[in-house]
Amino acid sequence: MKKLALLAAASLFLGACASVNRVDTNTVTDLSGNWNDTDARLVAEEMIVDCTRRPWLGEFKAAHGGAKPVVIVGTIKNRSNEHISVTTFTKDLERELLNNGSVKFVAAKDERSEVRDEREDQQTNSSAESMKRMRNETGADFMIIGNIDQIDDKKGGTSAKVYQVNLELVSMESNEKVWIGTKDIKKVIKKGMFGG
Repeated sequence: MKKLALLAAASLFLGACASVNRVDTNTVTDLSGNWNDTDARLVAEEMIVDCTRRPWLGEFKAAHGGAKPVVIVGTIKNRSNEHISVTTFTKDLERELLNNGSVKFVAAKDERSEVRDEREDQQTNSSAESMKRMRNETGADFMIIGNIDQIDDKKGGTSAKVYQVNLELVSMESNEKVWIGTKDIKKVIKKGMFGG
């Protein structure tokens, strides 16, 4: 009976230790040492600033009467050994590109399909004044492609993870690479006394 009472008291104590706090989405939370939302956001911010400060942008504008280039985000491959939401990272890149104001931005391939379906539906079901024309899309001048790699190192209770994000901006017409950016994030994780 004493063991049962002690077990019940212990489970109540452990249950009472749990708490949930809402925090600002910009708050850095790194609980596991794995890639997280903060990493995705910071990498996207830094890499897009670097990309739009490089010579390719001024060269394009000079060659096209000051017009902004049109950019699309292509495939970003996760080559790490963790599950990384590449979709979240891609959306962070898109947001930073669009909000930067240096370029124009077009929808990704899967998004364009949905818009095209709607435009086709409009040809039959919308008024002539409000329907949008077919074959009037803006083509991209450049595509961002890239990958996320990971290097792990471990000794005793300490491990290190390096995430390397490599992005390339490629001309849609010539396949020339006009910008290559790399951003590393290094994390050192020390296990606690009880393995946590």
